[in-house]
Amino acid sequence: MPRVSTLSDTSTWLPLDGLAPGFDANKAPVSGDLDGREFVLRDDDGPVFTRDGAEPAETFLVDDGLYYVQLHPGDAREAVSLFLDVRDGRALVVTTRIGEAGTPRVTQEFRPATIDGIDVRGEPMAPSTALIGRRVLWVYSEQHAYEHLYLSPHWYTWQCLAGPERGLADTDENTVYRVRPGIHVFTWREKVIPCASVTVADHRDARRLRSHGVLFGLDASGEKTTHFTFGAHGRLLSTTVHPGHLDPAES
Repeated sequence: MPRVSTLSDTSTWLPLDGLAPGFDANKAPVSGDLDGREFVLRDDDGPVFTRDGAEPAETFLVDDGLYYVQLHPGDAREAVSLFLDVRDGRALVVTTRIGEAGTPRVTQEFRPATIDGIDVRGEPMAPSTALIGRRVLWVYSEQHAYEHLYLSPHWYTWQCLAGPERGLADTDENTVYRVRPGIHVFTWREKVIPCASVTVADHRDARRLRSHGVLFGLDASGEKTTHFTFGAHGRLLSTTVHPGHLDPAES
């Protein structure tokens, strides 16, 4: 695949389907623990989502009793990511939608919920500022590596260190939810390439971070959808601590 020669010319940037080959090398094994199980998720307003276990999906074990389920959208322009804590009865539903226009073109909705039939304990899955100030290296394969700098509740910066996008960098929208202590759902929405990502990352060991996720958006034609899951190994490179009155987490 040819290297991007003019880094500032975003018209030459790699489309989402061009990134896919080999990007899933560090994906975790799919888990069958939830096969055949039905889950009814609800919030204070009523049912949020029901999973009957028959939909095409991939399930990944994140931690003891904590699962990430990525439903396959087929040709639909909407993809659903589920985070199910079957130990604590908590859940988070993230819906990613490809719009007709706008910046970003791909948007996301977040619905914390509880799981019917499981005693609920602990804190709800909720927005978090815990990652702000961290600079993290993520390795997706022997050929793909990126660093993330988590800037604020709304923004993060990424830079490609290895792979077909090497040398590219940008600052895009992000949203972070805490699902358990040290484990966070991290999502982003790109403004140049029409795509968005949903990931869940275990930050408890700074030298051995682990993430699982999905990218969803449009291919080079701008008409067909691209959807693929992946995984990454990471490590904390540094942490910036701002003076209290200038702390982006307080903005």
